[in-house]
Amino acid sequence: MSYKIIVMIETSMIPLYVRIIAGVFALANIGYGIVGYFKPSQIFENSTEGIDVKGKGARYAGYEYASRNLSIGIGLLIAAAFGSPMAIIMVTGIRALVEIQSMLINISLKKINEGFYTALVFLGIEVFIIVKMFV
Repeated sequence: MSYKIIVMIETSMIPLYVRIIAGVFALANIGYGIVGYFKPSQIFENSTEGIDVKGKGARYAGYEYASRNLSIGIGLLIAAAFGSPMAIIMVTGIRALVEIQSMLINISLKKINEGFYTALVFLGIEVFIIVKMFV
């Protein structure tokens, strides 16, 4: 019986387009994180009806959401800039988990909408990036 050994590629072998895609995702997360500090109501996907978005609870939830996106974006930007395959896999994996979480929330709410499809597309791209880190 023979086993195929999968090895992570060297930093110099990472295709430039993969680093660019990771960088674009990073900038999107950073931008979304920054916007979240100024408009915390963005965490309420469908509407803000019945929610006091100016209240402390909603504001703090928005800040937590924004800080998560901002930190993932900064981490991914650093990983893409330095081109470390392990770092790119780790931060992209975290992003992928966030997308899976978003999809599961939509499924549990029985709302297969644009948020679900956006998360699905992003998850596909993130899996592609992770796969490209291996020979």
